[in-house]
Amino acid sequence: MANLTMIQAITESLDQEMARDEKVLIFGEDVGKNGGVFRATQGLFDKYGENRVNDTPLAESGIGGMAFGLAVQGFRPVMEIQFFGFVFEVMDSIVGQMARTRYRTGGKLNLPAVIRSPFGGGVHTPEMHADSLEGLMAQSPGLKVVIPSNPYDAKGLLTSAIRDEDPVVFLEHMKLYRSFRDEVPEEQYTVPLGKAAVAKEGSDITIVAYGYMVREALKAAEQLEKDNVSAEVIDLRTVSPIDYETIVKSVEKTGHMVMVQEAQRQAGVGNVVISEVSQRAILSLEAPVGFVSAPDTVYPFGQIENTWLPNAKDITAAAKKAVEF
Repeated sequence: MANLTMIQAITESLDQEMARDEKVLIFGEDVGKNGGVFRATQGLFDKYGENRVNDTPLAESGIGGMAFGLAVQGFRPVMEIQFFGFVFEVMDSIVGQMARTRYRTGGKLNLPAVIRSPFGGGVHTPEMHADSLEGLMAQSPGLKVVIPSNPYDAKGLLTSAIRDEDPVVFLEHMKLYRSFRDEVPEEQYTVPLGKAAVAKEGSDITIVAYGYMVREALKAAEQLEKDNVSAEVIDLRTVSPIDYETIVKSVEKTGHMVMVQEAQRQAGVGNVVISEVSQRAILSLEAPVGFVSAPDTVYPFGQIENTWLPNAKDITAAAKKAVEF
């Protein structure tokens, strides 16, 4: 196995899927010769040529329209929105068209498109680059929304997303791109969509998180262990559909839960997770479910984002409050 960063794992998945299936096409702003703003597609233009790795104009609406048209003709487009804060420019293609295709055609047409995009805070990007807008996508029926937290999952989940017959929004947290390495098999493999992972086993409290917040949750779990609190960390991996079976099974064991998301409290998927767990496992809960999130304000300028973003300290405090209730 190779030790890869998440960005390297994503590139490897794209490369292997393009080699496996000639109908896989990549396009977006600067994804060709430059290899993308984060170099996720580096080397693919030279290897597969401009007919399969294509630079587009600075127009998200055009990128989405092209992905929709190609997908209904049997191709497997992988479109990139350079930063997910600009998804509003292409909402009609994704939510109004791609998400509805299977239903409106009575299952006669599939829409096997992947919408890749970086997002997330903590890296001091300009305004409108770091917003966590996954909740908008997760609340749109017909879309699958995937957010990996580590290189191994990133490669396997992206491979599954490209092979899926329905549109998949694949969000990549910028802070995870090169922050650590993981053992990643060189051969192709898949990680199933819609299935959460137990990132750390525990017995006293369940911490549910996704994306970069999984890293903060694991840090919190280490601190809690020093205080004799055993935390189980659940990595959602897919935020639509959500794997409630894994969450409920954990809550039935621990009796306590904290939901963690980077998005604002009114955004993300935290509220729906808490609601569903409360309905499905109310008799197993020994305390109210804790909720750690960013405050309900617009995303702040880079100078103060580290104060605004939730962190391991916040998660530790919420977990202790739940256990000591």
